[in-house]
Amino acid sequence: MAITRTSERGQPIVKPTRTARDSDAFEQQLRPQKLSEYVGQSAIKGHLIVHMSAARQRTEPLGHTLLHGPPGLGKTTLAHIIAREMSAQIRITSGPAIEKPGDLASLLTNLAEGDVLFIDEIHRMRPAIEEVLYSAMEEYALDLVIGKGPTARSMRLELKPFTLVGATTKAGSISAPLRDRFVHQFRLAFYTPVEMEQIVERTARILAVECEAGVAQSIAGCARATPRIANRLVRAVRDFAQVAGEKRVTAARVHETLQSLGVDERGLDALDRQILRTIIEKFGGGPVGLSTIAAATSEEEQTIEDMYEPYLLQQGYLQRTPKGRTVTKSAFDLLGLKVPESVQKQMFAQ
Repeated sequence: MAITRTSERGQPIVKPTRTARDSDAFEQQLRPQKLSEYVGQSAIKGHLIVHMSAARQRTEPLGHTLLHGPPGLGKTTLAHIIAREMSAQIRITSGPAIEKPGDLASLLTNLAEGDVLFIDEIHRMRPAIEEVLYSAMEEYALDLVIGKGPTARSMRLELKPFTLVGATTKAGSISAPLRDRFVHQFRLAFYTPVEMEQIVERTARILAVECEAGVAQSIAGCARATPRIANRLVRAVRDFAQVAGEKRVTAARVHETLQSLGVDERGLDALDRQILRTIIEKFGGGPVGLSTIAAATSEEEQTIEDMYEPYLLQQGYLQRTPKGRTVTKSAFDLLGLKVPESVQKQMFAQ
């Protein structure tokens, strides 16, 4: 802590000093710095190695790249790695932050040759701003209209060659003209259990967490095949072990920590189970619409659709049908509930 000044009563005013471990720089430590350190997504890494090597040989920037897939799989990390591997600076923004064409023009005109412009949530950009990007991506030029009415005139600004890296969880929400202008399009997939275990072990090493045999496998199995969640669980287990005065993380400590967080051995948390239980107990197992589920669980539709549904679908607990969401027999088994005869007939009919 640092004492900066005294109050009117002469009492010291103490302000906490942020350390590197509390800052965003600490979060950066957990992110791989090179493709060789990046675990998983082997097909994408293979393509990037070829494309970046070819671009370096031609002394050109990498072609514009679109990264899409569920949240937490490493899209932002890949964007940073691309910039580092290409020996370029990276400028970061997000779709909602670009409110008018002038904001985008300011970003683009300040890019040096070969720089990487990373736009997160690129699907949330306004159509008028997307149109400004068309000429910037294809011709490295900005076509702007200055003034209004009879005095309005168009002006073209030349840009230095750059790489646009866009990230989105909803590739289908990007307009086709913008999506087609990306030279490379990669979809990040969920990670395998072996890859997740490697990620947990790497994070534990960086955080100087000593683990018993089997601990990394236990944490990886509860991380929903998502590195971001794995990193969060490792930090949580570390904190619980530290407060308990344990220098070595045991399987019992992992179990107790996950239990306190409401996470089971499959990686399902309280809201996952609430969604499944709601569909079963209130709507007879479905089908039921997303908006109805959101209202019944007091959660936002987008949160359920983006954060919870993908994993429930992947694990086979939930199904999407033309009439709405339905649960599977696995969901009944998970919650220890008996499948009603009417629901059984409906399942067999499907």
